[in-house]
Amino acid sequence: MVYTPEQQPVDTAFPDPMLPRLYRVEQVRREIRATCTLALVPDNGTTAFSFAPGQFTMLYVFGIGEIPISISGDPAQPHLLVHTVRAVGPVSQALQQLKRGDVIGVRGPFGSSWPIEDAKGSDVILVAGGLGLAPLRPALYALLSQREQYGRLCLLYGARTPQDVLYARELARWRGRFDLDVYVTVDSASTAWRGQVGVVTALLAKIPFDPANTVALVCGPEVMMRFTTRELQERGLSAVHIFVSMERNMKCALGFCGHCQFGPTFVCKDGPVLRYDRIQSWFGKREI
Repeated sequence: MVYTPEQQPVDTAFPDPMLPRLYRVEQVRREIRATCTLALVPDNGTTAFSFAPGQFTMLYVFGIGEIPISISGDPAQPHLLVHTVRAVGPVSQALQQLKRGDVIGVRGPFGSSWPIEDAKGSDVILVAGGLGLAPLRPALYALLSQREQYGRLCLLYGARTPQDVLYARELARWRGRFDLDVYVTVDSASTAWRGQVGVVTALLAKIPFDPANTVALVCGPEVMMRFTTRELQERGLSAVHIFVSMERNMKCALGFCGHCQFGPTFVCKDGPVLRYDRIQSWFGKREI
């Protein structure tokens, strides 16, 4: 079976994709250093929109600008739009300063999504590095909501240090489930850390899987994804069964500006979730 990313239709109830909808900050939760999670609700008559796991929106801070951020909330709760944001530039820093009641603009949702429907009947491996757990979290919510439709579910997560582990409380809850295997590792740690130390690809050795009946969803820093996809292929997994999220360098979300061109692919229009065989020849090449 060949799996494909799920392309989502434009929300016809709000036909202008360039016009931001007004959303109000309902909650700001501090996660790890320089990272927070924003829970947004529709404001001033705005109608909530549905989204699929893996899609992204453009978050607009009035007077400063906008940036693309993957949605990290539960697709079953479209009235609550959740994003996890790391402060790395002017807009993301401004998002970090928001308080409950503040209003921002939201465009979207945009892009393709993780192949949740196509993966039914298969084992699913989710591999995340650092903040890459955020775009994968909606996929895990969706998989767990219809758990009986899938085989074995495994989440492999790697962070730099124990202090950089994202969603630590939720990871602990997931590890308590009997129908989900969760493995966490860090690159470096003090003696107080009782978990695994090493790169996330080392965790793949802990899980047996049938390459013919397994789908892998991968998100994280590009170097991490490059080594993860290589390891999965060495374990026999076909490139058509591997999916990566390539949210990077996006500016307009609609393919007008060209900032997100990746070889012949435009990440905002063709991705951010891409089947690995489509981009394999370009992956890891310098200056792309």
